[in-house]
Amino acid sequence: MKNFFTIKKAAEMCGTTAETLRHYDRLGLVRPKKVDEWTGYRYYSEDEIVRINTVRALQSMGFSLGEIKDILQTDDFGRINALFDRALEMADRRIEELNGAKQKILRAKRQYAEEQTEQPHGGIYERTLPQRAIMLSDRLTAPSLENLTAYHRHFFEQVKASKKQYEFADSAGVYVKGGSRMFAICTKYPDERGLIMLPAGRYLCAYCAEESRAEAEKALFAEAARRGAQPDFAVHMVVITGILQWKYEVQVFVGDN
Repeated sequence: MKNFFTIKKAAEMCGTTAETLRHYDRLGLVRPKKVDEWTGYRYYSEDEIVRINTVRALQSMGFSLGEIKDILQTDDFGRINALFDRALEMADRRIEELNGAKQKILRAKRQYAEEQTEQPHGGIYERTLPQRAIMLSDRLTAPSLENLTAYHRHFFEQVKASKKQYEFADSAGVYVKGGSRMFAICTKYPDERGLIMLPAGRYLCAYCAEESRAEAEKALFAEAARRGAQPDFAVHMVVITGILQWKYEVQVFVGDN
């Protein structure tokens, strides 16, 4: 059949599937030019190819198939323009959502790259760390999938009206001193009121899993005492090891440089 295409060929030309074209036919969006009465095979002309591509273009703009059917049937330009205005608003929202998703991807990529370069140590080791300003959570005591996936949001809600004055590092931890409280490291803050300043200096550290945190902390305090230090707090930094997995680096302060 000259200038007619099988449903398979038409779908291939339009970058879609034969089942999609059958769906368009069922909805009355794009009907084949001919249907063989004996075999039931559908055949499409060049006009239908244009109509299929138009439907797909309108779909990419965010219109539903029902709205597309109305658009193709109406000659009311005012109504068409109103629909395009709504599509523009929807596109702007999608762009905003995609930009937000892109920033989350970049943050996650950066965080995983940093974790990859900091290979876990064995046993007790020493690190020199800068001063860190931390904000304790008013209710979180231990990491969970739920609170780690919305970690920054929790602390921004905690500072409420002053949230534009704060920025937080891409990290999470637990501050242990007479109890356990989760914290965020503040990279920007208006003043030190309400924050705890972790001193700069030497920290004894141990890399461990959830079940051995208490044992690792006990070993660090014992080693600190052996060195003549008397730390009164411990920090358990969350170390991301997978998309939904983490371990800890337990840190105990033993003195300045």
